[in-house]
Amino acid sequence: DASLYLLSNHNASRGKVLKLPLANPTLANAETVVPESDGVIDDIEPSASLLYVIDFVGGPSRIRIFDQKGHAKGEVAVLPTSAVYGAISPQGDELIFGNESYLVPGARYGYVPGKGAGEGKVSRTALYEPAPVNFDDAEVVREWAVSKDGTKIPMNVVRRKGLKPNRAAPTLLTGYGGYAISEVPYFDPDLRLWLDRGGVWVDANLRGGAEYGEEWHHAGNLTRKQNVFDDFAACAKHLIDAGYTTPAKLGILGGSNGGLLMGAELVQHPEMYRAVVSYVGIYDMLRMEAITSNAVFNITEFGSVNDPEQFKALYAYSPYHHVVDRTAYPAVLFLTGANDPRVNPANSRKMTARLQAASSSKWPILLRTSSTTGHGIDSSVDERIESGADMYAFLFEQLGIQFTKPGSK
Repeated sequence: DASLYLLSNHNASRGKVLKLPLANPTLANAETVVPESDGVIDDIEPSASLLYVIDFVGGPSRIRIFDQKGHAKGEVAVLPTSAVYGAISPQGDELIFGNESYLVPGARYGYVPGKGAGEGKVSRTALYEPAPVNFDDAEVVREWAVSKDGTKIPMNVVRRKGLKPNRAAPTLLTGYGGYAISEVPYFDPDLRLWLDRGGVWVDANLRGGAEYGEEWHHAGNLTRKQNVFDDFAACAKHLIDAGYTTPAKLGILGGSNGGLLMGAELVQHPEMYRAVVSYVGIYDMLRMEAITSNAVFNITEFGSVNDPEQFKALYAYSPYHHVVDRTAYPAVLFLTGANDPRVNPANSRKMTARLQAASSSKWPILLRTSSTTGHGIDSSVDERIESGADMYAFLFEQLGIQFTKPGSK
């Protein structure tokens, strides 16, 4: 129709859709056709007579269908607990969209609506990534933890079908929680390696991301950053209380802002984790502005030592400043690149040295430095393989996972 459709966050932090008549295109004439909902609108795609709205719902995606007046017409069927991206309407009311999950690699799918709501047909196109491994024996379970302030924190638990929690599973928990970056489902064939050895893999949707809009982000940045660490600890506690694992079998993994998360967790809750893998993290929050090239960008997320209230918050959680002598810390593997322009590798070197001097446990504190990489973006294939192999070797050793070659007894 002769209208312009707009995605607006004005008085709607999770997004709403406006319809603007082109005959008189002023915002005063804009009509709200899709109001704010429980999901965060990531994208909109008008077609000949329909409007497709792609939402984040705490991390996973959905596609809602509306007519041009905003009347709901059902949803497009997508993969369970999956991410949707790149939606376009090539002709008529057809929709082409990308979709992938933890268990199914990315592909382009076509949707053709039917006569009634829910009668449309979804089919995979010829544009798809072949699956190098099969996950038919696995499932994704959506579970929630309760954080320190009572906020419910969702997480995606990837496990073998029919798994009965018996507190014996080596479990790897990961998260990010920053910069309004949402943790969305993604396909990783390495999960096959973990599941085949009885493992459980968990991805947490922490505050600081945008899984529930900008309010969710603001609840975990600046002086409220501690909420992110409390959220992650609550997820770890949930996994233990639910019977998936024990602290002796629980490993955690994160990088960059997620590396800061790893540093905060290991100093705040050293008794809760057995092994920590931390990539290119910031650990000295008081020197962040002085030793990083993108300090101005980081200040908008973490704050500045030049602001009294923000300084207090930064110091309160700065991992390097809260390492305590003669504390039994878990095993830790720090990974950094000598050419990192975002996070000075001095962070990892200092944190490694401080923990080695302070820890009273028998577990190793290791540093892996690559002379050819930086922040991990666009690392060569051989470097990714080598660092991944080192990471899994470390986790297998520390969590007591026995590796056997395929086909051997």
